Amino acid sequence: MSHTDPIADMLTRIRNAIMVGKKDVEVPLSKIKLEIANVLKREGYISGHRVDRTGLPKKLIIDLKYTKNKKNVIEGLLRISKPGRRTYSGVDKIPKVLGGLGISVVSTSKGMMTGKECRKNNIGGEVLFHVW
Repeated sequence: MSHTDPIADMLTRIRNAIMVGKKDVEVPLSKIKLEIANVLKREGYISGHRVDRTGLPKKLIIDLKYTKNKKNVIEGLLRISKPGRRTYSGVDKIPKVLGGLGISVVSTSKGMMTGKECRKNNIGGEVLFHVW
């Protein structure tokens, strides 16, 4: 099945899995999705991820993170840059999400970074989505 926006598909699968309380979610594997999962893990929004190479297509399995009272750590995901309207931002224009409570995930020439890391490294890029 072909998708015009695989990142939006990944975010939608995560959103749907959160709504029904699943412990993990499977998405088709790609390099950019693996980098996004690395950023989400590093920032503490997911508990981990692993790659299942046994079948075709290869899958990325994302382990969702919940608090002790079974509330998900991810409260919201918002896609910013889309295939029909790319959104690029210089280092001085990278948005802060909820006054710093969330993160912007930015694709840069140095790899996938959060908005905070972009400001620290003085680099801009394509703002893919916000997480809070």
